[in-house]
Amino acid sequence: MYIIVGLGNPGDKYKNTRHNIGFITIDYFAEKHNINVNKIKHKALVGEGIIAGEKVVLAKPQTYMNLSGESVLDLLQWYKIESTKLVLIYDDIDLPTGKVRIRGSGSSGTHNGMRSIIYLINTQDFPRIRIGVGGKPERMDLADYVMTGFRGDDVPIMEEAVKKSSDAIYEIVTKGINSAMNKYNK
Repeated sequence: MYIIVGLGNPGDKYKNTRHNIGFITIDYFAEKHNINVNKIKHKALVGEGIIAGEKVVLAKPQTYMNLSGESVLDLLQWYKIESTKLVLIYDDIDLPTGKVRIRGSGSSGTHNGMRSIIYLINTQDFPRIRIGVGGKPERMDLADYVMTGFRGDDVPIMEEAVKKSSDAIYEIVTKGINSAMNKYNK
């Protein structure tokens, strides 16, 4: 069993922003695999399904980004799984727009949602898919930047990144994190 969590902020105001690329990826993956992510449980919108014989729980925390750890901790405790079966998908300002990077563990970097998760579940040993949203312009505050949407040439690049990330989720569930890293970290 895997718990796949996309990070973002709830509400229409944040719907298609850089910070919500985790939610966008979960929505894409859920639609592709006919999983309804529509139940409110564990401070998240949740959906359950089967991928290649493996049970998966898809989740979009509704706690707002900086408190994402509350939802993830609830999910891990309820389903009683190890952190190595938790997969996080989130935006990364340190990667170029559309770049997908998969890791089996690591620090939170500058990401407050990840900082909350690592602090509350007390480990950084879980797979993650980081999706590059590009660095902020010098004149702009970081919080304002990650709340902007994608425009122009960035739109098809990010659509491709979401598809690639969705495929990477499938690879992790069916063949493991090492296979996904070898296949998608190019």
